[in-house]
Amino acid sequence: MDTSLKAAAVVLDSVSKSYGPVEILKNVSVSIAPGEVVTLLGPSGAGKSTLLRCINHLETISAGRIYVHGKLIGYREVGDTLHELSDREISAQRRSIGMVFQSFNLFRHMTVLQNVMSGPVHVLRTPKVEAAALARDLLEKVGLPDKADRYPSELSGGQQQRVAIARTLALAPSVMLFDEPTSALDPELSQEVVATIRSLAEQGYTMLIATHEMAIARDFADRVIFMVHGEVVEDVPARSFFTTPRHERSRQFVARHAG
Repeated sequence: MDTSLKAAAVVLDSVSKSYGPVEILKNVSVSIAPGEVVTLLGPSGAGKSTLLRCINHLETISAGRIYVHGKLIGYREVGDTLHELSDREISAQRRSIGMVFQSFNLFRHMTVLQNVMSGPVHVLRTPKVEAAALARDLLEKVGLPDKADRYPSELSGGQQQRVAIARTLALAPSVMLFDEPTSALDPELSQEVVATIRSLAEQGYTMLIATHEMAIARDFADRVIFMVHGEVVEDVPARSFFTTPRHERSRQFVARHAG
């Protein structure tokens, strides 16, 4: 195996995705190092969410390869041909690729503690006592130790999203994907979530974040990948993107969103 694949946390190698004649991703090649925080920026329809869903194999790709810690995602390669893995094999791969969505997707009939416990108990077969202790530790990590016995309907949107982050962390993923994690929140509540993501960055989590929240990209991301119409227009250090954007579309975007 190529040593660069082994060393990287995530590699997208010439990835394309089409729906019929419509190209959503166009020959995207990106490599993300372990512990790196990368933000995906770009206008609506740029392909950011689709790219994340392809990494988690929630969407199949039309061409290229995706690797997470050196493992080909979603497929088995036989000669030059890719064969999609079984549902069970894909589910096993997803355990190491955590994903936080725009909507919180919490189980409404479960308490916060039960929501966070659900993955370890039902997926990893962790004993309930051990899973409960882990869940309480994770709720502490996201700043909600006092909400364990509440139900999602009793929480604010920002609190629900932080529970969703804790639930994702409960499976101990090696890579975290965030799909517009603050888009459903008002500005005040979104700052709670941004602070939680910042804390995860400081702890060394590998993260790829599709967002319109400039505070994430500007204040603590390592890199910005700027996409337009399914193509990577810029892939640069975050500071460079905001101070010296190279392309006209990038300059327009920064002027509009980063003031």
